[in-house]
Amino acid sequence: MPEFRWEFGGVPRQICRWGGTAIAVATLVACGAKKEKPAPRPPVPIRATVALQKTVPVQIRGIGNVEAYNTVSIKAQVSGVVAKVHFREGQDVGKGDLLFTIDQRPFEASLKQAEATLAKDRAQLRNAQEQVRRYGTLLKDGIVTPEQYDQLQTTAEALEATIAADRAAVDNARIQLGYCFIRSPIAGRTGNLSVDVGNLVKANDLPILVTINQVSPIYATFTIPERDMVELRRHLRGGLKVEAFVTGDDAAGESGTVSFLDNAVDTATGTIKVKGTFANGRHRLWPGQFVTVVITLTNLPNAVVVPSQAVQTGQQGQFLFIVKPDQTVEMRPVTVGPTIGSETVIATGVKPGDKVVTDGQVRLTPGAKVVEAEKPGPAAGNATQNPTVPAGQNQVPTR
Repeated sequence: MPEFRWEFGGVPRQICRWGGTAIAVATLVACGAKKEKPAPRPPVPIRATVALQKTVPVQIRGIGNVEAYNTVSIKAQVSGVVAKVHFREGQDVGKGDLLFTIDQRPFEASLKQAEATLAKDRAQLRNAQEQVRRYGTLLKDGIVTPEQYDQLQTTAEALEATIAADRAAVDNARIQLGYCFIRSPIAGRTGNLSVDVGNLVKANDLPILVTINQVSPIYATFTIPERDMVELRRHLRGGLKVEAFVTGDDAAGESGTVSFLDNAVDTATGTIKVKGTFANGRHRLWPGQFVTVVITLTNLPNAVVVPSQAVQTGQQGQFLFIVKPDQTVEMRPVTVGPTIGSETVIATGVKPGDKVVTDGQVRLTPGAKVVEAEKPGPAAGNATQNPTVPAGQNQVPTR
């Protein structure tokens, strides 16, 4: 039976020899692993576009309501029965067009009565004047007393005053008869008709017979922030163009001019009221309608613009990533100008032709390798939006 020597606290020497060999192999493998270089990071997929140089309008945007240029509530000025309605609800009418006829027979009779009274008093005046002439001759001959002559003179003068009152009564009767024919005081569109033929209406009483809105020209009233008022007033003297865009209408906006700036800022909201006037020849704007209003203050020539999503904000301010020719990116600080639609003006930091990253910035670091992803095609069923009126902040440069 073989004998074993026990060393190292009772562990056989042969086992120790095997253990040492295993440790040496493990050490060599570990050392070899440390000398291998790490695998390079794959390029970061991005989307990029080129910075452009073009003339950019500086604008203020707001949301407002369309208001009729004039609104007239038609009421009867005399009491009577509606004999005829001369228009249809919603019809366009011109200034002076006949709208209603009230039964004029009672007023024709009143006019005839006033004219008859005038004729009677004129006859009495002629007789009184003739008496005055005769008594004047008799007074010279001493046949009548001065008192008798003065009495006749007074009677004639009183009849002259009566005739003046009769003439006024005739004029008033003619006016009352004219009120039986109700005409439109403005050109516009009629609204809901409140009475029908045969209804009895009272002078200056409810209901309103019909309301007429003048829609050409037309107003759009909106508010802008107080901070934009200085820029607006500075450009207002030269006349400012304003455009109104209707939600859901992809056509170009309705053009007009700024016609009113309120005389006080609303302290509760920090805004001021502005009004624009529009020709509205095609009747695209309608009273009560919500519209997006864009005021063009001026134009910036040769401005460098990039998509707004390219601009990022960090601890040191705003920046964007520039794609260099070697397909690495540089983080470049920029000074941002106004935002117009989906584009932002870059005052400093970018030159025309620089390629800027518009998507994928969250995974980028300075010097990172990038690869441009393919641009996705238009999604089926997406509604076309009006490129002139994108959502955004009020577009006035910070000064």
